[in-house]
Amino acid sequence: MRIGLGYDVHAFSPGRRLVLGGVDVPFERGLEGHSDADVLTHALMDAIVSAMRAGDIGALFPDTDPVYQDASSIELLRHVVETMRADGWELVDADTVLALEEPRIAPYRDAMRERLAGALGMPLDAVGVKATTTEGLGATGRGEGVAAMAVVLLRRAG
Repeated sequence: MRIGLGYDVHAFSPGRRLVLGGVDVPFERGLEGHSDADVLTHALMDAIVSAMRAGDIGALFPDTDPVYQDASSIELLRHVVETMRADGWELVDADTVLALEEPRIAPYRDAMRERLAGALGMPLDAVGVKATTTEGLGATGRGEGVAAMAVVLLRRAG
């Protein structure tokens, strides 16, 4: 068994849609990034790649490659899961947390869990999503962006 930890942060940007955990969240700003900038899904992908000891998602999906411009992070997650399985691993559990002051995540949490579980090919009860504020501290506390962390448990298949 292996544990993987993932972390990502993106700045808010006007004129973009806000995608978190594969769900469009109504908000006046989205996140800056080469893909859809889904910070939660990026952290989850990084956790899986980390547990595999396969580098990070920047190496898999470089932001200099135009093929990933505005790419769906959920589709990229599906690719990471395929790679994980091909390498002989299976995902046992995944837990995630968003750090942001706004918008409120509670109304979208269950939809995020469903989207992530579907992309991971996991039962819903094996995928956690929660959110916290940073009590006004740091870049997320000042409302400059969103941070996300994820932890996963993998085991060798078979």
